[in-house]
Amino acid sequence: MNGAALLLDGWPADARALVCRDERGRRELTFGEVASGAAAMAEALLEAGVTPGDVVVTVLGSRAEWVLAMVGALHVGAVVLPCLEQLRAHDLGMRLRVTRPAVVVTATRHRELVAAACREARHESGATGFAYPVVLTPDLGDLLLGGRAPRAELSPTDPALITFTSGTSGPAKAVVHGLKYVAGQRPQAEHWLGAREGELSWCTAAPGWSKSARNVFMAPWLTGAAALLHDARFDPEERLTVLREERPDVLCMAPTEYRLLAKRTELDVPGSLRRLVAAGEALDPAVLHAWHEATGLWVRDGFGQTETGQLTAPPDGSDPVPGSMGRPLPGFALRVDGDELVIDDPSSVPTFFLGYLDEDTGAAVPHEGPWRTGDRVRRDEVTGDLFFVGRSDDVIVSSGYRIGPFEVESVLVEHPAVAEAAAVAAPDPERGSIVRAVVVLREGFAPTDELAAELQAHVRERTAPYKYPRRVDFASELPKTGSGKVRRALLREQG
Repeated sequence: MNGAALLLDGWPADARALVCRDERGRRELTFGEVASGAAAMAEALLEAGVTPGDVVVTVLGSRAEWVLAMVGALHVGAVVLPCLEQLRAHDLGMRLRVTRPAVVVTATRHRELVAAACREARHESGATGFAYPVVLTPDLGDLLLGGRAPRAELSPTDPALITFTSGTSGPAKAVVHGLKYVAGQRPQAEHWLGAREGELSWCTAAPGWSKSARNVFMAPWLTGAAALLHDARFDPEERLTVLREERPDVLCMAPTEYRLLAKRTELDVPGSLRRLVAAGEALDPAVLHAWHEATGLWVRDGFGQTETGQLTAPPDGSDPVPGSMGRPLPGFALRVDGDELVIDDPSSVPTFFLGYLDEDTGAAVPHEGPWRTGDRVRRDEVTGDLFFVGRSDDVIVSSGYRIGPFEVESVLVEHPAVAEAAAVAAPDPERGSIVRAVVVLREGFAPTDELAAELQAHVRERTAPYKYPRRVDFASELPKTGSGKVRRALLREQG
């Protein structure tokens, strides 16, 4: 089995595969050009010493080079870790230290960030505990000249992809997926995303999120559709402009993006749209109805996790039930235990992860037994439709981003004014939730608006901007259990 072959073979070489928009203009690539460009990227990786099983990190935007780097890594049997451009040296350094990549593929504008992240990784792991990776900055024109690197032959359970997910009480965890994850996208590609051969699909998720790796190009290509890449920050009016100019058939956006377009624009969308899909958080009824009035389509919600891949979708041939995340994908053994969604048999889910990466051994530690998602759902006893209720742990979901409170708290307590800190979710009409920080100050510091702004800036400088607390409250102490754990649930209730 080879990841590049799974994605590219079987489609006409002259069929459209990518539509790329960035500051350089607009460009279309065929399946043949993608295969040739990925082979050239594979040659560069082999020349850099990459062998099957080595980790390749990408720090690139939604650009053709990112896709070619991802597919090129799969071509040679490497394990690819796509990272957000928003990451700061602290975040990226942790990922480099944990995964110890052989190569980092990045853009010229991020070489300084990568160098700083490497220094962070070396400092955290000790002077001799981290080997600097080779840094490659590919040129699209050179890649499209083509290459002839041989494709590695791997087994379905060989590691192929790493994505980091947020935990509630420790650093982000490295989730390892096997090569079977690529082929295993077919159920959701057919039953949820639903792009058809020859169509154009646009998933707006930025490289680095699990949804981007599987739905920007993997799922569309498995059904012969082309993928749209637009390398720009989110702007509601610009988003509508791109929709009208490119006329995609399938649109996959975060619920927050659907929400902001409905609230801030006239929703003048093209008639080409045949399918709207979303995942990440529940969509409120007013937004669903606004899009239905503008397009005649209901947004097809779904549910998945970094560890599991997509798990649910509305049944084929029926209009989705507003507010529902659908039903289990065909063959997936899901049930509701109390109010928690559980996978009784993880082997029934073809995209279930190999395990969390063990930093010491560099191997994935398999999960044993049923998988408890930690997500609370309600099941309609008549139809079987599932409705998302909320998280059963402390993960903060803001604008579709999942943020572990530890990630925010650990940065806040580095500030000289902070003695203790807790991060919890606070409701927000546009983002669903925002990060709220409750801070206990050290002696000699007074709570002021200026200090709150300074703490927000401190978090933005040390970690990805989407994690910073948009609200900072000061307290004399944090509520704790008898064993000394912060009672975040009580803080949420008080906030």
